[in-house]
Amino acid sequence: MKKFLAGMMAFMLMSMPAMAIVDVNKDYWAAKEIKKVVDDNIMALDADGKFVPEGKMSRIEFVNALLVVLANANADVTTGNVFVDVNQSTPYYSNILRSEQLGLVYGYPDKTFKPNRKMTRAETQSVVSHITIDNTADTSLLNQFTDAAKIPGWAKIPYAESIEHDIYVNHPNANELRPNDILTRAEAAVLLARLKDKIALVKKQYYGAENIEHLDVKRNAPCNQVKIAGAKKIIMSGNVLQIEYEEAFKSKEHNAGDIVLFEFDENLYTVEGTLIIPCGSIVEASVLEICPPKMFNKNARVYMQMNKITLPDGKVVAINAKPFYKDYALKEGWWMNAGKVLLYTLAGGVVGGGAGVGIAFIPDPVKVGTGIGIGAPVGAGIGLVTGLVTPGLDYNAREDEQIYVILLEDTCILQ
Repeated sequence: MKKFLAGMMAFMLMSMPAMAIVDVNKDYWAAKEIKKVVDDNIMALDADGKFVPEGKMSRIEFVNALLVVLANANADVTTGNVFVDVNQSTPYYSNILRSEQLGLVYGYPDKTFKPNRKMTRAETQSVVSHITIDNTADTSLLNQFTDAAKIPGWAKIPYAESIEHDIYVNHPNANELRPNDILTRAEAAVLLARLKDKIALVKKQYYGAENIEHLDVKRNAPCNQVKIAGAKKIIMSGNVLQIEYEEAFKSKEHNAGDIVLFEFDENLYTVEGTLIIPCGSIVEASVLEICPPKMFNKNARVYMQMNKITLPDGKVVAINAKPFYKDYALKEGWWMNAGKVLLYTLAGGVVGGGAGVGIAFIPDPVKVGTGIGIGAPVGAGIGLVTGLVTPGLDYNAREDEQIYVILLEDTCILQ
C-alpha cells in the first residue's frame, strides 16, 4: 500500500504543470528567455511566483546566475578571500570566491567586491566578452546605434565582440544600446539564455561541464585521458609525462632521501589544444633507493618518487608518479652494457694479440702472424668473459636528459 501511495504521489508531482510566472505574460518581449532561465534554474522566482522582470540586477545576482550557466555553481573553492567588504557571513560568499577564482566578475581596485551594487549593461557586456572566445570585431559596427558615443571607452571592444557573437540586448529600441542603464532582470535573462544557447563560444577555462581530452606523450601509456572542467584539468592515473633533468645526475654521488629536480622544457597540450602544464614547471622528486652495480654486468638501479609540480606562477600541485620503466627503476640501457662488453672484448683481443706476438717472436720471428692469430681470439674471449662477469654500470644522466614518468594517481591542476 505504501509503495502504491508513493507511486501515485510521484505521478501527481510529475503531472503537475511547472509553476506559472505570474507577472510575465506570453506577449512580454522577453517571455521566452525568462521561461528558459527559470526552467533551467538559472534565475529564480520569488515566493509569490513572480520574476519581477523590471527589477534591477545586482552583481551577486548576476554572478549566481552566470555560475549556473557555466556549470560552475558547485566548483571547488580553492582561493582565499581578497575582498575587504565580504566575509563568510556575506550571502553567497562562496559564489563570490568562485567568481574571483574563475575570473568572471572582477572586484574593484580598492579591494572591494560590492556584491549588492547594480550592474550596468556595459559592465555585463564586458563580462560576456571576457568569457567568450576572442574575435576581431571592428568597433566601427557600433556606429549603427544612435547612442554609440555613450559607450565607455573600456566597453567599446567588449560591446563589438558581443554584438558579433549576438549575445547582447538592444531593447526596446533596436537602434539603441543604452550602455549606462542598469541591467534589468529581463535583460539579464535574455543575455544568459543566449549565452547558454551559444555555450560553445565560452572559453574552456570558464566552462565547468566536464569533457574528456587526450595526451599523446607516449604510445604505450596505460591511459591518455584528461578531464577538463573549466579551470580544472585532471590528468588521469596511468598517463605518461616527459620531463628532463635540471642538473646532471650520477648514482655514485647521490643517496636515498636526496631531492632531484626535473623540468617541463615545453608546454604540455592535449591533442585538442588545451594547455595542461606550462613550460618551465618544476617537478620535485625524492630518491627512494639506489642499488649499486652488481657482478655479472648488472647495472645500478635508481628508484625515485615524483612528489609535486611547481607551476611558473608559484602554484604547487601534488603528484604521485614514478619513472615509467620496468620496476620503476632508472638504469643505463642495454646498449651501454653492450658497448662496455665490446670494449672489454676489443681490449682483450689487443692484449691477447700482443701477447701472441711476444710469445711467437722469441723462438721464431717468422711465426709472429701465427701468434697474433692465436692470441687475439683467446684474448678477445677472455675480454668478453671479463666484460660479462664484472659489475655493471652506474646510472648517469646528463643535464637536460629526458625521462618518462607515469602518474599513479589522478593529478588535478587548477589554472
